[in-house]
Amino acid sequence: MKKLLGLLVVAALVLTGCSTKAPGGASDSDKKMVVGVSISTLNNPFFVSVKDGLEKEAKAQNIEIKIADAQNDTAKQSNDVDDLIQQGVSVLIINPVDSAAISSAVEAANSAKIPVITLDRSADKGDVVTLVASDNVKGGEMAADYIISKVGEKAKVAELEGIPGASASRERGKGFHNVADKKLEVVTTQSADFDRTKGLNVAENIIQAHGDIQAIFAQNDEMALGAIEAAKAAKKDIVVVGFDGNEDAIKAINDGQMAATIAQQPALMGQKSIEIAQKVIKGEKVDKYVPVDLKLVEKK
Repeated sequence: MKKLLGLLVVAALVLTGCSTKAPGGASDSDKKMVVGVSISTLNNPFFVSVKDGLEKEAKAQNIEIKIADAQNDTAKQSNDVDDLIQQGVSVLIINPVDSAAISSAVEAANSAKIPVITLDRSADKGDVVTLVASDNVKGGEMAADYIISKVGEKAKVAELEGIPGASASRERGKGFHNVADKKLEVVTTQSADFDRTKGLNVAENIIQAHGDIQAIFAQNDEMALGAIEAAKAAKKDIVVVGFDGNEDAIKAINDGQMAATIAQQPALMGQKSIEIAQKVIKGEKVDKYVPVDLKLVEKK
């Protein structure tokens, strides 16, 4: 009898050891993949569209997603990423407020063995699996070429720069100046932090100081929409070109107020980021850079 009981105990222990059930009753294979997302700001329609794309694809793939809004605050974004790391997310998707400032958070994720994907803007330091973004340099060149087609070579133009530390600002500016410095006269480049109100205020000052400018390139649509209001208030006919292709910008173009925008596909960027996150978790190889096509949008 003792021998039989001993055999039953051993059998029970073997069965317990072979079980894949977690304490809560769910097996490891049943666990849902969790993606942590830090977005620079949801006060910008462009990033709202990015969020929509992320959520739609996550739902389609049965992936849990946790999204934090950094509100364009580098300190808050670092704290948000730290919180997501502490929650043990499977992968991080980060849309940096500032490419330099986010580096320490990326490095913290590296230390925690959590893969990082950057979206729209890169990180200056740390190990990033891939960057999902438009070709911002090409987009800046497209904007300069379009302005030349409208006002001619040697025309005086101004540039509204985004957040100076953001890779998108650097890259769009680089592309614009690749062309503009040779064929246009760029009288000033001033930062308006990708913000519509700041775009209005900075553009007002530029127009007052340089009343003969013929065009303004704004590194995003929010600043471009502010510049349009400044031009209207000053009763100046200025060609304004934005970047992003958000809904308000397209409406302004169709209404004849804004000349054009270099349109991105934010929802597609969100979708691709989730697709890549899934591949990363499965251990599949992914490209270091995943480009999303741009297109020039002007009034039809």
